[in-house]
Amino acid sequence: MYIYNVTSNVSDAVHETWIAWMKQEHIPQVLSIGTFYEAKLTRVLIEEEMGGQTYSVQYRAKTREALDTYYSEFAESLRTEAFKKFGENVLAFRTELEVIDEYSVTK
Repeated sequence: MYIYNVTSNVSDAVHETWIAWMKQEHIPQVLSIGTFYEAKLTRVLIEEEMGGQTYSVQYRAKTREALDTYYSEFAESLRTEAFKKFGENVLAFRTELEVIDEYSVTK
């Protein structure tokens, strides 16, 4: 399993618009592509020197091929759309994680 993580610092000027867009448009659009089966939107609990608020969206893909399909067919247009909408008010960086093993507590 693979996690595609997008961490975004969002300026206060567009925060409310961005969070609504993420919840109502962007995340559902990314999931509708079919390369990811789950997404989690989280707030990063640190105070940024540059201001604004920081969020992480973690998209889960079952295979490397699914993640590669996202990159080759969809990523560029989705990134362009976000930049056109928010410009420099949202600064994002992306990381990939490969899940090696998962653990949980059972009661």
